[in-house]
Amino acid sequence: MKTRILLTALLACTSLAAAEIRVGVIVSGTGPAASLGIPERNTVALLPQAIAGQKIVYTILDDASDTTAAVTSARKLIQDNKVDLIIGTTTTPASLAMIDVVAEAKVPMISLAASEGIIKPVDAKRQWVFKTPQTDAIMAAAIAQHMQQNKVKTVGYIGFNDAYGEGWLAELKKNAAARGIKVVAEERYGRSDTSVTGQVLKVLAAKPDAVLIGASGVPAVLPQKTLGDRGYAGKVYQTHGVANADFLRVGGKDVEGAILPAGPVLVAEQLPDTNPNKKVGLNYASLYEARYGKDSVSTFGAHMWDAGLLMQKAIPSALKKAKPGTAEFRSALRDALEGSRNIIGAHGIFNLSSTDHLGLDARSRVMVQVVDGKWKLLK
Repeated sequence: MKTRILLTALLACTSLAAAEIRVGVIVSGTGPAASLGIPERNTVALLPQAIAGQKIVYTILDDASDTTAAVTSARKLIQDNKVDLIIGTTTTPASLAMIDVVAEAKVPMISLAASEGIIKPVDAKRQWVFKTPQTDAIMAAAIAQHMQQNKVKTVGYIGFNDAYGEGWLAELKKNAAARGIKVVAEERYGRSDTSVTGQVLKVLAAKPDAVLIGASGVPAVLPQKTLGDRGYAGKVYQTHGVANADFLRVGGKDVEGAILPAGPVLVAEQLPDTNPNKKVGLNYASLYEARYGKDSVSTFGAHMWDAGLLMQKAIPSALKKAKPGTAEFRSALRDALEGSRNIIGAHGIFNLSSTDHLGLDARSRVMVQVVDGKWKLLK
């Protein structure tokens, strides 16, 4: 009798464990990319705790803005926590490094980083990888268009000496050439560098009409400050990697006038009521600021929010085919993510496919400028 009761209890425990959907989250909560990773981590608390009757268990790890740590974290989540899905990580180099890990384990991953190389081409490995941030390709096209409209003929570039910076330089060259704009200077710097004077002097020597800074987070302040200190009077463009309050707070007057493409959530209250992303963006901002304070919302947290929306759409479909905690469920979840259509997020409308694991178009971007220390939507 006791043996029967024990077996029944064990079976009940096994059933409960199988009912859990385990989601591993990796973000850069510390290190140079912390201003991006912290709002991503904060947003996890706003994601659903249950979907389609299944409990969602989140395990959050900090990769400290380090690529090796991100890979180690991914392996830990897969091997120790037996996750069904990984969301993360914050930076492009680390997300690229995680591709082999998730592909080998056949665990779907939704990256929070920008580079198009994370999801394209959708090959045997990248079939397991999705993302929610706009690609550098989408955003570079908007910058080149704005430059052409404002009669910019030459542009200088200074960006990170890693995959993020190189990706942006490649997209700048391609889009600038298509619009008759010449890239006259190319300089790199490290995310943790404390001086870029040498690089800026070389850019200034080329006398560009505008300068694009291919960086993200607080480290993107340094080149613009140095340009200003050296008296540069041309237009300064930043990437969507700076679209958060910390960039404004740390940069202060030094980043005044910066022009950049951003997700519509950054200026949701300034969007016309006809914009389909306005309602979702305002809802996310309201929830986030109610928990973390006024003006605390950022586009990076909204990338996590959009990952949650994709997850909420995909999980019910996957549950119809398999039980959580199994290889069959993870495969079904991958298929469901790939089949996501017309999901209105804070950043855009997601229409994923077997050849596009982002599914955003030009509606996912707006041009903004830093004016009086705030984000202003450019018409």
